Amino acid sequence: MADASFDLDHDIISALQTFSAEVLEPAAAKVDAESMFAICHLKALADIGIMGLNLPEAFGGAGINPHTLFESIATLSGACASTASMVTAHYLATDSIQYGGDEAQKAQWLPRAAKGEILGSFALTEPGAGSNPADMTTTATREGDNYRITGTKHFISNAGAADFIIAYVKTDKGAGSRGISAFIVEPAKGGVTIGAAEKTMGLRGGHVFEVGFDCLVPEANRLGAEGSGFRTALKTLDAGRLDIAACCVGIAEAAERHALGWAMTRHVGGAPIAEFQGLQWMLADIATDLAAARALSLTAATKRARGERYSLEASMAKLFASEMAGRVTDKALQIHGGYGFTAGLPLERYVRDVRIMRIYEGSSEVQRNIIARSILAAKTGH
Repeated sequence: MADASFDLDHDIISALQTFSAEVLEPAAAKVDAESMFAICHLKALADIGIMGLNLPEAFGGAGINPHTLFESIATLSGACASTASMVTAHYLATDSIQYGGDEAQKAQWLPRAAKGEILGSFALTEPGAGSNPADMTTTATREGDNYRITGTKHFISNAGAADFIIAYVKTDKGAGSRGISAFIVEPAKGGVTIGAAEKTMGLRGGHVFEVGFDCLVPEANRLGAEGSGFRTALKTLDAGRLDIAACCVGIAEAAERHALGWAMTRHVGGAPIAEFQGLQWMLADIATDLAAARALSLTAATKRARGERYSLEASMAKLFASEMAGRVTDKALQIHGGYGFTAGLPLERYVRDVRIMRIYEGSSEVQRNIIARSILAAKTGH
């Protein structure tokens, strides 16, 4: 018997498909060419409930299962990856509160975030601490009932427009990852400096920033106990890695659609190029890669839906899907020949947009480390 909790919410997906086709996809080329911050779509996204898709109904969210969330993110990303990047960065912030916050913090922040009234940002990465958060140097020091947070974060999505930033910082410099704590920082209260948006190769509408902190934050804004931040970050990143896999699948599926359409309508020597065996093999590889990425991702989503630990499966899905998307978009561009290299078609944008996916939420190399440690531990019992 099928588990009903894993059934897709087709009403949500259908609404997203319509919105993506009518609003996001027609604007995607302009967002990319002009580096328009995808926040331009925030109100419309909020109006159809997208900003709270990752949250339970108790806190204003949609209460959907992880399978529907995966398909929803894939749909968004296939239409405009920059918009999906802005949305999933918001999810990292609200997931941090969902996983690390107390009931009062959840009630204060999550319903407004789900409505799109406030935008969130997730600040973990630093100029000298990317793949290993334990190397971070941003600190929080007690000053009475407050903490003074000082330091710099880099490549922080949404920060330029964020109403709240979840900052992961050291409260105990000598404790490694066990000395990391998480705080809700409100930029409007001062002490937060946001640099100019970085000029990036892809996801040009999913703006990232350098953020400087020298601010006082009340103890009430700390998520969980001191030293619990790393556990919150890991749980949040598990969800984030599955979100990245969804983005990759969405972009790769869009590339596949274009490649199939082109192969069946482009003629060479009086025949559609889809009749050439070499090109058929490329299409076969694309379809197989996509099926494998989706299968790995849905395995992770199933474990998440059951409330089981899915860190290994999320890393596998993120690793494979991000590497897959690079292969698929490159093949799809190749099928288009010289036309694929022009800005008149979206293929070159897909290639640029997916490149960061092998770095976001832990690079491919980090994912391989996680996977290797997990399978070795399972064999040795350590």
